[in-house]
Amino acid sequence: MLVVGDNGVGKTNLLEALHVGTQGFSPRPRAESQLVRFGEPAAALGLDVVRGSVTHLVRLKLAPGAAKVAELDGTRLPSAESLRREFATLVFTPDRLAVVKGGPAVRRAYVDRVAARIFPARASVPQDYAAALAQRNAALRRIQLGFSDRAALTPWTERVAELARRLVELRRETADVLAPGFGERAGELGLAGARLVYDAEAPTPAALEGRVEQDVARGSTGLGPHLDEVKIAAGDRDLRSFGSQGEQRLAVLSLLLAEAELLGSEPLLLLDDVLSELDPARRRVLAGRVAGMGQVVITATQRSALPVEPAQLVEVSPGQAR
Repeated sequence: MLVVGDNGVGKTNLLEALHVGTQGFSPRPRAESQLVRFGEPAAALGLDVVRGSVTHLVRLKLAPGAAKVAELDGTRLPSAESLRREFATLVFTPDRLAVVKGGPAVRRAYVDRVAARIFPARASVPQDYAAALAQRNAALRRIQLGFSDRAALTPWTERVAELARRLVELRRETADVLAPGFGERAGELGLAGARLVYDAEAPTPAALEGRVEQDVARGSTGLGPHLDEVKIAAGDRDLRSFGSQGEQRLAVLSLLLAEAELLGSEPLLLLDDVLSELDPARRRVLAGRVAGMGQVVITATQRSALPVEPAQLVEVSPGQAR
């Protein structure tokens, strides 16, 4: 599906609504209260999602200052984010360049999100590690203030080490299955030698114990996968520091395509303004690649931006999509 219209008429809002309706949250880094039209008390969103031969009804209600209310087939969900376990949606927006351009925390979070999709049975590992780490850090601060002795730290040190091992294994496996496809898709788009590398080691209890003095002094744990780096490179060049914006866009797009191919459920791909900085040859490569995937929604300002005939053409004007 190709969505066309002038800048500022609502093409990105349409993609955002599809993401909210299938994932329960906006892909854009802004307050969710801004999802509600200015001056209105609330908003509602409804989708009919066809999976196989079954149509599922998704309904959401949003109001500033209140939790989102989501229903699937008439049954209220525990949270709107529960939709992520039901439907696979991948999105490319200019904001997603942060996966390459941002700090290590952004890349760690990205790999953890991919891991949750590929290995759903282990999706809770990053959260479990973060919770144990928070408890160990709290124990360190109590020791620092003289409110506790160091014996209280031992159980949390062991727990953090065990969960760190699981998290490092999960990230390594995720990078290992994602990297080949990433390199291939990037190569097709003209980014040669693209690599995704995660080669961290989990800290042992002994290693954590060996730096207790430093950790007590700083009040936080200074060793573990919460500090690891995930490298996105082209050959020997780290694309965060030595990649052009065009190369960074190609890297993020290639990651998304590689992830989509790993998901057997034919995910919904939302590609916002992805064609604007691609030359005609790369546009043809991308069009050919996504043609064999599930449903793909691409936005552009002009119909001519897509070098193939779309299955559907949606023209957006202020307040209308036809």
